[in-house]
Amino acid sequence: MKKIGFIGLGNMGLPMAKNLLLANYIVYGIDLNKEAETSFHQAGGTIGISVEKMVEICDVILTSLPSSNAAEEVFLGEKGLVKLAEPGILLIDTSTVAPQLNQRIAEAAENKSIDFLAAPVSGGVIGAINRSLTFMAGGSKSAFDQAVPVFNAMGENIFHVNENIDSGTNTKLINNLLIGFYTAGVSEALHLAKNSNLDLDQLFEMLNVSYGQSRIYERNYKSFIADDHYEPGFSLKLLLKDLGFALDLAEKNKVELPVSNILFDLYEEADKNGYGEKDMSVLYKKISEQTTTI
Repeated sequence: MKKIGFIGLGNMGLPMAKNLLLANYIVYGIDLNKEAETSFHQAGGTIGISVEKMVEICDVILTSLPSSNAAEEVFLGEKGLVKLAEPGILLIDTSTVAPQLNQRIAEAAENKSIDFLAAPVSGGVIGAINRSLTFMAGGSKSAFDQAVPVFNAMGENIFHVNENIDSGTNTKLINNLLIGFYTAGVSEALHLAKNSNLDLDQLFEMLNVSYGQSRIYERNYKSFIADDHYEPGFSLKLLLKDLGFALDLAEKNKVELPVSNILFDLYEEADKNGYGEKDMSVLYKKISEQTTTI
C-alpha cells in the first residue's frame, strides 16, 4: 500500500486528497489552514506531521498550491521537498505555475536522482470532487507510469504530454487561455441578450443544442450567473495569473497574440475593480455593471 503525502488542502487539493483516501491509500496532509487540515482529518487523513517526516515515510508526495512563489518555497526552499527527499520518492506538482519553475524544480530533483512530474489539472472544484479531473503530465515516462494509479484515483482523463517537464504546464496554459476567451465571450453575449429582452434560461436551452454551446457557457451560466452567485470555483484572479503565464510563453516563443493581450487587460481591469476573488464568471457581472450602452 503506497503512502502518499499531500501538501495544499485548498479548494482543489482537499477533494483530491479525499479521493485518494477513498481509493484506500494512506494519505498524510499538510496545509497552512488548520480548518482544511481538520476537514481532511475528519475524512480519514493523517495530519500533524512535518515535511521532514512526510518525505521520510511517503512513496509519493503531491502538491496543489496557489502560486509560483508557494511552489518554489515548498519544493526549493531550505526545508523544501527537493532538499529533504532522497532517491526513490516521486514528487508531483499539480499546481499551475510558471514553466520556468517546472524546469528549475526538475533540474534540482534530477541532481538528487529524485523523480518529479509537473502535472497540472483541469476540471475545477467540481471535477476534483467528482474524481473527473484531467491530468496533463510532463516528465519522464517511467515516473508517469508510476503515477498513473494515483492519478486514476483523482481523475478520469490522464495524459502524458511528453518528457519535457513543462509540456503539461504549457498545455494547461493554452487550455486556460481558451477558458479566458470563452468566459469573456459568454459574458458579453449574455449582456447583449439581457439588453435585447431575451430570457437567459430559454437562451441557454436553445444555444446548448446549437453551435454556440460550450462547457464554459454551461458552467458559468448554470452554476453562477443564473443564480447571481459568484463564490469561487476558479477565481478570476487565478485565471488572470494563468493568462499572464500564457503571454509570457508567447513572448518566449516570439509569438504575437494581439487579441490575447486585449483579453489580459480586460481581466486585469476586473481584478483592479475588486472582482478578482470571485469566480471567473463574475466577468459577466462586471461587464453588466460597468459597460455603458451606446
